[in-house]
Amino acid sequence: MNYEQHQTEEERLVEKIVETRRVAKVVKGGRNFSFSAIVVVGDKQGNVGVGSGKANEIVDAIRKAKEKATKNMFRVPIVKGTVPHEIVARYGASRVMIKPASPGTGVIAGGTTRAIFEAAGIENILCKSLGSNTPTNVVKATVNGLKAMRTMADISRLRNKTMAQLTGREEK
Repeated sequence: MNYEQHQTEEERLVEKIVETRRVAKVVKGGRNFSFSAIVVVGDKQGNVGVGSGKANEIVDAIRKAKEKATKNMFRVPIVKGTVPHEIVARYGASRVMIKPASPGTGVIAGGTTRAIFEAAGIENILCKSLGSNTPTNVVKATVNGLKAMRTMADISRLRNKTMAQLTGREEK
């Protein structure tokens, strides 16, 4: 048996920290500082999750965010190393335009969205952040866009039609 067969599910996950920040709560005696973190977790096989955590120590905030991200994992449809179609997703004032790219293009995206695509295992993609660039909202907009992605097989199954009927290549 080789090493890969002994690896557990958590060891195979890729963890990327999108953002960490120190936040303050103003109380009667002054300011109480704590830390918040946004973490992306993926297996580079099409499964990705995003989580945010908050704690008094930065290490605890990252740990909490990672635990939430592993619980909130979802499947991303990947066709030939890219996404199946173009989409503009939004969350709050953030808009994210996601476009499929030809092989060899690579991941052309900003830092917050790049972490999600790399953790999901998408190799070729074009992404542009439009509107607000708040990391939390950009990440949520990207997740909304990836969850809304559908492949041709998904659509044909939903409509109870064959792929030939959808594309108009049906013989009569």
